[in-house]
Amino acid sequence: MKAFWLRFGWPKWVLLGALGLGLGGAMAWRHFGDHTLWRLLVEAPYQGRCSKVITRAIVEQSLALGTRFMLAHQRPEGNFDYEYDWRERTYSDDDNEVRQAGALWGLALIEQARPSRELEAAIEKGLAFFEGHGVENERGERCVAYPGKAEPGMGTVALMALTYVDYLRANGSAIPAERRAEHERRLDAYLKELIAAINPDGLWFGAYDPHTCAPHGAASPYSDGEALLALVKAVKYAGRIKALPSALRAAEAGHRLNVEAALAADPDSDTMKAYYQWSTMAFYELATSGLPDTARFGDYVLAESDWEIDVHQTLTRERNTGYAYEGLIPAYDWARRRGDTTRTAKYGCVIDLALERLISWQVGGPLSTSYTRAVDANDADAIGGVQNERREPALRIDVTQHQTHALIYARDFIYTQ
Repeated sequence: MKAFWLRFGWPKWVLLGALGLGLGGAMAWRHFGDHTLWRLLVEAPYQGRCSKVITRAIVEQSLALGTRFMLAHQRPEGNFDYEYDWRERTYSDDDNEVRQAGALWGLALIEQARPSRELEAAIEKGLAFFEGHGVENERGERCVAYPGKAEPGMGTVALMALTYVDYLRANGSAIPAERRAEHERRLDAYLKELIAAINPDGLWFGAYDPHTCAPHGAASPYSDGEALLALVKAVKYAGRIKALPSALRAAEAGHRLNVEAALAADPDSDTMKAYYQWSTMAFYELATSGLPDTARFGDYVLAESDWEIDVHQTLTRERNTGYAYEGLIPAYDWARRRGDTTRTAKYGCVIDLALERLISWQVGGPLSTSYTRAVDANDADAIGGVQNERREPALRIDVTQHQTHALIYARDFIYTQ
């Protein structure tokens, strides 16, 4: 035995042991932990070199499960359960009016991607809930008096406008004429509120009085982006061309204040982080609209997305970043349209790594980990929900909604076959 050790030397055995432990640890992490870390170590996503893990089939399955979760959590009244802990099987008492409106918008987006009678009925029920709490002033401006909210966020109005734009776009011809006319009228009233709520800087007042719809309060980069996207999509898809001057003014004001000024003050600005996906979606819609003098917004899409990857480092964030890919995936499409092969490859790798991680956080999903796989197959309230962290069992409705929207973009722009 002594001769054996002398022949090979103890340093070699220490090295072999360390390599064995390292390999075993890597394999265990790959199976039980976050595969994104493994891929960051062995691939070169920032240089556009990576394997492709995500497929069209994975995207479709995850999208179907996310849809199932959202429908399962619509209450009889039409709004949604805000948060469900799938390990404890308990519901949170928290609520948020903007995220509630966002969940309804999410159903309208899914209706475009995967139309069904069930989705149509759910959207109509959600619209009935919000309109049951709607307020319209003498100027024809409309807002939502969400129960228990003394100062609702302006994003609620923006997301209701987006819901109408995308629902009518998806299913307009199938809606009876009288009901469609009412939906069109409500859309116009929400757009009036958004235009009236633009502040002197060209952005939006952050809140409103739920009794009069009078806007007030400091601007928020979240509602600035949500409102901008609502105006842009109303122009592009609903023919509300009169809103274009307001949309263009807000787009430039938002870029100047929420991007340029924010990043000058802090290179990894929270303001920029909040504004990123909403503004990128809006700038992408403008850049691809064919309207005069809008192609320049494509430069904003790429610059903001470079920041999201390289400065904000979205791939290394520990909480759910599905919202960011609502911006990054359209940026991929814009880079592809521009023939920018370097960015297309880089964005594509970052998106693939991120989606692998995010889908693994979906309870009962196609890439579930040992943690998210340990769900009762009969728990309809859990299946398809998306966690905010790798081992956090709370399933919030907006987290699933944002990730589902990102998957729709991924299906349409990247994983097309």
